[in-house]
Amino acid sequence: MMQAPVDQSPKCDGPPAPILQTRRLTIRYGQKVAVNQVSLDIPERKITAIIGPSGCGKSTLLRALNRMNDFIEELSMEGEVYYRGINLYAKEVDPVEVRRRIGMVFQKPNPFPKTIYKNIAWGLSINGVKDDIPARVQRALEQAALWDEVKDRLHESAMTLSGGQQQRLCIARALALEPEVLLMDEPCSALDPISTARIEDLLFQLKDSYTIVIVTHNMQQAARVSDYTAFLDSGNLIEFGSTEQVFTRPKEKRTEDYVTGRFG
Repeated sequence: MMQAPVDQSPKCDGPPAPILQTRRLTIRYGQKVAVNQVSLDIPERKITAIIGPSGCGKSTLLRALNRMNDFIEELSMEGEVYYRGINLYAKEVDPVEVRRRIGMVFQKPNPFPKTIYKNIAWGLSINGVKDDIPARVQRALEQAALWDEVKDRLHESAMTLSGGQQQRLCIARALALEPEVLLMDEPCSALDPISTARIEDLLFQLKDSYTIVIVTHNMQQAARVSDYTAFLDSGNLIEFGSTEQVFTRPKEKRTEDYVTGRFG
């Protein structure tokens, strides 16, 4: 039986029950500490933003939540990551299943060099899904607010889509596997303002059904879209709370300096 997590996370003003938790999580690249003793609760069916200056460990922390860091040879990790009380790094846990339940969208759109339809259908098939694939493709595209734009061109190359459409296609590809959590690593940094606004509108729609964790360097975006915000600096979790509290009544001087633009 796995040991229940010990609650050592910074307290947030009345968040819902967490779906993801880190406990004393430390991640190193060789000797360099990228994430230092971070204990954090991610509330279910809310949007949590992770903010902080470049190189502070935001993306490294995010990738630890669905074991994407497993692919980095020089990386080492101490501490625990829990999903619904299950230690995701326990030997008996299948990392492929972890990534199915906890999907990820990356900074730059990365569609497969296939048709729009096959981008989602192929992703389903390699994950063992055989039934109702056309219906699941349509549902995923509808959830990503892309269906009306591509329903008459499903068999065209995904590479013909605009950058914003490609990013929504990647979101649809992740949603097709019916995850509970969607991790997003700077999903709008390569997009124009109009495409960014569409992605942000999409996030508001998705949070009724999914837990979303978004890494962003854009503090205005974090303030607009997130319910909770975690501020990292030099690998340390400085503050975590409701976004309104973190941005308007920060408890730590370092947080105040960052959100007011004094550094970073």
